[in-house]
Amino acid sequence: MKEILKKLRKYDIRIRKAINSQMQGDFRSIFKGSGLEYDDVRAYQYGDDIRSINWKVTAKGHGTFIKTYIEEKEQTVFFVMDVSASQEIGRDGKYKKDVAKEVTALLSISATRQSSQTGLLCFSDQKELYIKPGKGRRHQYEILSGLFNLVPKSQKTNLAEALKLTLNIIKRKSVIFLISDFIDDDYMHNLKGMARKHDLVVIHLYDEREFEMPNLGIVPLLDKESGKTLWVNTSAGGFRDSLDKTYRENTHELERFCNRNNVNYMAIDVHEDYVPKLIKLFRHRNRNRRG
Repeated sequence: MKEILKKLRKYDIRIRKAINSQMQGDFRSIFKGSGLEYDDVRAYQYGDDIRSINWKVTAKGHGTFIKTYIEEKEQTVFFVMDVSASQEIGRDGKYKKDVAKEVTALLSISATRQSSQTGLLCFSDQKELYIKPGKGRRHQYEILSGLFNLVPKSQKTNLAEALKLTLNIIKRKSVIFLISDFIDDDYMHNLKGMARKHDLVVIHLYDEREFEMPNLGIVPLLDKESGKTLWVNTSAGGFRDSLDKTYRENTHELERFCNRNNVNYMAIDVHEDYVPKLIKLFRHRNRNRRG
């Protein structure tokens, strides 16, 4: 745990330096999202976001009016992390599950420093760990300890149920980080529900071997979630093309969804330095908030 914390502190410093110097942004705004509470209305002015128009008041015929808001004093930052068996893919000691834990821990540390309430849900095809949103160092240690000591009971995935559970748990609009490899089906409906209600950030983890299978001839492949072994011919062009096509189609569908629904999307190769991508994500969130 000490080595992990030391590594996370270095990453945290890199991010804060980039935000404070390169971007001249407000680190707090990364986690504040759109945590706003409805207050009143005022007359529309040139440059206002048309999405803030109050159509009921405008329909009365006295002009165009937009909603005004007050910022909530406390923002909840909630992490929903996939811990199913597909997260155990990787090599050289770097697996998807390791990167997922690091990213979640790093972001939760940063959010706690900004006095946000932080919470955590780890899921497979069931609830593996739930930590109610809270504040303070003791609560932060509970999250870190839970993250790095968790041994999932199930190997399978049910992303749709995890999203449904999160929607039932988190009632007030919050910043939600959803961290997964998204290797599952039939979850888009619940994902859309979450995007409508919350400020959603999707972090998509992948390993290049999931779509660029090496040419090894006929080899056994273990499906970690089902426990079944399948023999496949990795040299066959049809198999390789199908693998690549399936992965890219699923990825493009997720990206398109995020673009259409105003959801922040970030893809991370588990073998890359993910800090620059986090900085880019935060730059984008800062810019949008200032706008």
